[in-house]
Amino acid sequence: MIYVDADACPVKAEILKVAERHGFEVTFVANSGLRPSRDPMVHNVIVSAGFDAADNWIAEHAREGDIVVTADVPLAGRCVATGALVTGPTGRVFDKANIGLASAMRDLGAQLRETGESKGYNASFTGRDRSAFLETLDRLCRQVKR
Repeated sequence: MIYVDADACPVKAEILKVAERHGFEVTFVANSGLRPSRDPMVHNVIVSAGFDAADNWIAEHAREGDIVVTADVPLAGRCVATGALVTGPTGRVFDKANIGLASAMRDLGAQLRETGESKGYNASFTGRDRSAFLETLDRLCRQVKR
């Protein structure tokens, strides 16, 4: 199963493409409406608008052997702890070796924004990011199949 933190996810089409090639089911989880799919391998879960509702749903369902796509570092950490394979939409893999550093960098960035030391602008999503994501997701799918 591939779980997707679908609110503002820029790689939904790419996820479907890779999932179809490998025969994986996909569950998109969001706080708001999702485009329905006729594909029986694609599921949509709409959760309440409560704080972290989508993250909580994914963390409760993702298990070892599942793949999670999220840019949310705390959610990535929770899923890594369950044994799921986690990637961000830019192809960045989160695992036991790097999740601590990713969390620390996230916290540092938040502190710098709060103090005004950083404006907190996110880099724009590029074609290179999309390509890296496709490569990473394909590799993770092959890893799960082994």
